[in-house]
Amino acid sequence: MELMTVPSEETANGVNVNGTNMDELKSEWQRVAENLRGSIGEAAFQSWIKPISVRGLQDGIARISVPTRFMRDWVNAHYCERITELWQDENSDVENVDVGVFTDRALKATAKPDVATAVVQPLAATDTVLSNHAAQISASLDRRYTFDQFVVGKPNEFAYAAARRVSEAAKSTPFNPLFLYGGVGLGKTHLMHAIAWHIREQEPTRNVIYLSAEKFMYKFIRALREQTTVDFKEQFRSVDVLMIDDVQFIAGKESTQEEFFHTFNSLVDEGRQIVISADKSPSDIEGMEERLVSRLNCGLVADIHATTYELRLGILQSKAQRVSAQIPPKVLEFLAHKITANVRELEGALNRVVAHSQLVGRDISLEATQDVLHDLLRANDRRVTIEEIQKQVASHFNIRMADMHSARRARSVARPRQVAMYLAKQLTSRSLPEIGRKFGGRDHTTVMHAVRKVDELREHDSSFAEDVELLKRMLEG
Repeated sequence: MELMTVPSEETANGVNVNGTNMDELKSEWQRVAENLRGSIGEAAFQSWIKPISVRGLQDGIARISVPTRFMRDWVNAHYCERITELWQDENSDVENVDVGVFTDRALKATAKPDVATAVVQPLAATDTVLSNHAAQISASLDRRYTFDQFVVGKPNEFAYAAARRVSEAAKSTPFNPLFLYGGVGLGKTHLMHAIAWHIREQEPTRNVIYLSAEKFMYKFIRALREQTTVDFKEQFRSVDVLMIDDVQFIAGKESTQEEFFHTFNSLVDEGRQIVISADKSPSDIEGMEERLVSRLNCGLVADIHATTYELRLGILQSKAQRVSAQIPPKVLEFLAHKITANVRELEGALNRVVAHSQLVGRDISLEATQDVLHDLLRANDRRVTIEEIQKQVASHFNIRMADMHSARRARSVARPRQVAMYLAKQLTSRSLPEIGRKFGGRDHTTVMHAVRKVDELREHDSSFAEDVELLKRMLEG
């Protein structure tokens, strides 16, 4: 282990103004650090203690420095008292420890603190911080977006498996780059965050940068304006894992694409992992340079399809468990049928329903759900057709669409057919004869019988009534 020392205003020719030899001070610090390593563990040591540099000893105050303000605050809050105690055991002249902030550039040349150093603090105080460079430029991660919280179904299982594989790869990079694409709100960002969280938890010493393509561009423009492009290149080309979200944002922006292309090549050549997301596949992003498209296609391209009913229902059930809310299954089924645009809208709808119930003290029901989400559901308003009714009812009761027109009289087929006739009478302006013709050329009296039978069953069978009401609400929005 080699812990750094830097010259300071209090030292001259390797001797501190107190007369303390810097070599001795360095040796003392190494012993203090080793003691800390044994008590706090290797991961915490690598993240918080190893980056510390010794500046000197003056008037009983041992001065040490770290690269960022966040690290300074963390060390002060969690380790400074213990460091002081251990150092006093090594040197009785030490009365206190002062932690300052020095950038890497300052460590090489001067001892003046860099007040512009800034980092994004992780959401949870117990999470290991990103390494020095990554901590200064990486965006924060949402703690909800982990692999455990990601609901897997056919539309996203391929992308999920690829993301897990990349996150679990130590040195090797099985897919480089991993390119995730899909529509808005389908889970791309969730998987990106999940990869970053998994790597940070399993290998906290790896440098991981996650940020949007927009932020990448703004940082590049700032580096050009402030003439610090060398620092910019070093920051982005010294990481182990680079994750860029919504890369379609840099389409048409030639200078940013040029820098991203060279950064991409540098990382791939050194075996570093790159993970990228976009709303389209690389070949379909307009305004993207051909050489960059070729590079993005050279790894694994995994798309996330639109959600299915089963996946949407699974997501709602998982969400309901996390918020510990008592939500009737019929309400979840209703939402899964009606909110089909994307997962964010789906979860947002459930949040509204739960919040309304908690704030006004009203039980969650189909009627309450429809009232709360009337504006959202109105966006899906449309004219209901008999064919749509037949399709919805057939799907709900798990029978074939052809059974709606067949002559089969088995109850498992006849009952759903009667429900479809009843809903056709309730939700359309078609006459009884017209409805009958849509059900295999049946007579209008058959339709009348079906309507009466369904009304009778609704009065005496609450479960059946709920089924009919659910179907009605899904069809009329």
